[in-house]
Formats: sequence, structure tokens, C-alpha cells
Amino acid sequence: MKYIVHFGAMRLLGVFSHAEDMIFRYGNRVIVKTPRGQEVGVVRCEATAEMIAKLDSGFVEDRIVRRMTASDELECRKLQQGEQEKQERCQQIIQESGIVMELIRVEHIFGGERLVVYYKAEGRVDFRELVKLLAAEFQVRVEMRQIGVRDEMKLLTNIGDCGRDVCCACYLRETPLVTIKMAKVQRVTLDPVKISGYCGRLKCCLRYEHDGYVEGSKKR
Repeated sequence: MKYIVHFGAMRLLGVFSHAEDMIFRYGNRVIVKTPRGQEVGVVRCEATAEMIAKLDSGFVEDRIVRRMTASDELECRKLQQGEQEKQERCQQIIQESGIVMELIRVEHIFGGERLVVYYKAEGRVDFRELVKLLAAEFQVRVEMRQIGVRDEMKLLTNIGDCGRDVCCACYLRETPLVTIKMAKVQRVTLDPVKISGYCGRLKCCLRYEHDGYVEGSKKR
């Protein structure tokens, strides 16, 4: 049986199977195999053909290694607790190197062999020497990931104004096109504070009901 699982700090989605056909439920924490190594994942639902069709192309497809054990949870907490110290040290090294970038977050992959550095910068950055410095400092493989403002919110924000997980951190892989015209069609207040998300851009949810409003207006 296959399941849709989200994993990693960016809450990436993938389709994973288990060799022994174990039954998993929504919210079960599991260890999955991904191109980055072994990672902690959370089961979202069964990967039916209908659900897989809703995923964007290029999703990860691999296997569930096991259900998380008590020792796995302990190891996960240790890595997470060490991330703040690594981030502070990483920030120092970036400043000393003179590279102009904004460090957003450091993620230590569960398997322990990879450190992912999320950053923002204007344009492209030559970070080859920085990677060597960080790899020597932490004795792990270092992966640099340049992100935008919406991805930053995905990493740093959990709950939206609606009281539920923000969509970008829950299931969205690509940001939908959202325009001010959509807010006008729905007769939503144009107060920037009320129609903007934590990222400062128009809320993604304005896109969800837009087509319905357009169709409704045609029937009047």
C-alpha cells in the first residue's frame, strides 16, 4: 500500500510504500527514504490514484523504512535541539566570509549526514567556499537552498488567520496566481492588512473560491 507523506522542514510531499504492507493512519510519524537520506515524515493519507493525480509532477517516490520508534523520536529531538546552535555558528561563518545573504534556517536531516542551509539573497550567490567552511565545521554534507519570501513563511509559520495550518506549510508545493482582481470579484475588503498573508503577499486562499464567484456572476 502507498501513502502520501510530508517530510522535511519545507513539508515536501511524496508517495511512499512499505515492503510489508503495514497499515498507517493520518498523522503517523514514520522514517522515510528520500534522495536526501533518511528523514522524518508524517502520513497524510493513502496514495490513491485520485490523490496522486492532485500532486504536482516531480514529487518524491520511495519507501517507508519504519514507523518511528522511541529511540527515533529521541534522536530527532537531539538533532532539532542542536539546530539552533548550528544556525548561530553558521551565521558567524557567513558574516566572516563576507557573503551577502540572509540566513533563514538550518535543517539537520534525520540521518545526520546532511545539513540544509536555507537562505535569501538578491540574485545568485557563489557559495562554494562557504560550503567547504561549513562542511569542515560540522563534518556533514552541506546543501544550500535559496528561497523566496513565501518559502520563508513555510519554514517559520504554522497557523494562519483561519486557525488552521497555513496552506503553504501544509500541502501547497507551488504558489497559485493571486491577483487584487480576485479580491474585488469576491467583494473582500481591500485593506492590505486583511488580505495579505504573513509573507506580505496576497493570501493564497483568495484563489480557491475565485472561479465560483466568476461563475456565479454570470448567472445573475
